[in-house]
Amino acid sequence: MKTLVKVDINTPPEKQDILHNRWHPDIPMIATVKPGDEFRVECVDWTGGQIKDDDSATDIKVVDLSKVHYLTGPIAVEGAEPGDLLQVDILDVGVLPDSQWGFTGLFAKENGGGFLTDHFPDARKACWNFSGIYANSRHIPGVEFAGIMHPGLIGCLPDHKMLAEWNKREKELFDTNPTRVPPLAALPYAETAHMGRMSPEKAKAAAKEAARTVPPREHGGNCDIKNLTKGSCVYFPVYVKGGGLSMGDIHFSQGDGEITFCGAIEMAGYLDLRVSIIKDGVKKYNVKNPIFRSSPMEPRYSKYLIFEGISVDESGQQHYLDVHVAYRQACLNAINYLKNFGYTGEQAYAILGTAPVEGRISGIVDIPNACATLAIPSEIFNFDVLPNANGPKISIPTNADLAKVT
Repeated sequence: MKTLVKVDINTPPEKQDILHNRWHPDIPMIATVKPGDEFRVECVDWTGGQIKDDDSATDIKVVDLSKVHYLTGPIAVEGAEPGDLLQVDILDVGVLPDSQWGFTGLFAKENGGGFLTDHFPDARKACWNFSGIYANSRHIPGVEFAGIMHPGLIGCLPDHKMLAEWNKREKELFDTNPTRVPPLAALPYAETAHMGRMSPEKAKAAAKEAARTVPPREHGGNCDIKNLTKGSCVYFPVYVKGGGLSMGDIHFSQGDGEITFCGAIEMAGYLDLRVSIIKDGVKKYNVKNPIFRSSPMEPRYSKYLIFEGISVDESGQQHYLDVHVAYRQACLNAINYLKNFGYTGEQAYAILGTAPVEGRISGIVDIPNACATLAIPSEIFNFDVLPNANGPKISIPTNADLAKVT
């Protein structure tokens, strides 16, 4: 496979003009490919090397989230025009040879937090070893699973109209509670913007309006869909000439929802891609957000332990068909269950964020309770995790835990 773009994990990302960390229509293309081309794109980890393979979570606590995500691109596809669909076949996803490890972070509440940040407000870290297709961690003993490697973030450049719409609606939301911790939205922040090959003069002005890469949007972006692995295919709406395909935030494995925010096993890696164009595809297929075809190449776990959650929160307050509350309850129920076997709450939380758990909206019509489920493959544990008449047995070292701030 031809390597179209190669990164250097030992060079600061802001010194590599093949990377950028904002969305803006005027970021220059770094390469051009033709429909039908197959090529490899390398990516740094989403923080640009801010996290280290050690036993301290201090780097998680102080990570500068205004710099993320570092993306490789944008790449132009010859002939792509606004209104087309850019078909991207993900042929392979892999680990860079000189970076054979990954990390998971529980972010401090004051610095990003996570889905369960009120329950787990402190910074923690797990480092993972890759054994072929399997991941295991010295910080979370007793569990090993096959990864579903995928790009957490991939999409095309927005046009100016779409960029303005993103900024308008996200600022309106932010202004409803501007002092909230964590904030309601990540607004443009010029000070740490890295605008790729844009000239310094243009970059200074563009950075003031360039969109942060934190959320998913109409163009794709940070969708964190674990099934977007090798063998899958994505159809992206095109907004600018050439498309401007960018990618990064490679994950070795992730559970549905990436609930710890840095919940996947983050890594530097590569994507092997093939591109083609469906002319006028946005109108032909009435596409608003990207759509994708799933892959036949996924771990085959056959036994799951499934936890339910309903839209009644931790305080007992009833919510109306609120799937956010219901999924949170399913996650908390699973965490409390896993603690019976010796895991700390933080370890159990990290397992749900990294293992290939399946999240579902299982009921959305039976007022007043939505029902969400979380399915954990029971085969990922090296002990019996199922309920039985003898009760749970402590099965991992009680002194094991995630790395803490030192």
